[in-house]
Amino acid sequence: MALSATIHNFTVQLADIDRAVYQDLELRLARHPSETAEFMLTRLLAYCLEYQEGIAFTEGVAAVDEPAVLVRDLTGRITAWIEVGAPDAERLHRGSKHAGRAAIYTHRDPANLLAQLAGKKIHRAETIPLYTFGRGFAEDAAKAIERRNTVSLSVTERQLYLDINGKSFSAVIEQHSLV
Repeated sequence: MALSATIHNFTVQLADIDRAVYQDLELRLARHPSETAEFMLTRLLAYCLEYQEGIAFTEGVAAVDEPAVLVRDLTGRITAWIEVGAPDAERLHRGSKHAGRAAIYTHRDPANLLAQLAGKKIHRAETIPLYTFGRGFAEDAAKAIERRNTVSLSVTERQLYLDINGKSFSAVIEQHSLV
């Protein structure tokens, strides 16, 4: 018998001062049995840090032809392709060609991902940012996640302040270049 996804509810108070985005969000994330808590947290952070009109979660690790998060305009055209984790070069290449903008958020060691992607054909690789949060941040913060979660997320001058169910974490949002 196949295992089913676990639903996690997040009530998020978002204050991204860097982008002047202030929003209260009610989000439901389905966590696939093969998905780590760190990956799910990174999906949540990517969604919040990219928040804009038309943003949506896809099926996460179960999404074959879509990124973890995407943004569509009013016509349904994909305008942002947001990968989470360690996407392969072919998938990133396709996403970058398909959307006006692409980005990667990872909870893994950026050096390993950059080495994996080095020398591979990726459309507009020089315009694709890779965002990380520092060693141990995702692992520590993911331990605070429950089935129902109250989250406060603030960003100022690329410093991220995260409160999950009364437990506080902070990290610098680091940006790396693929080329």
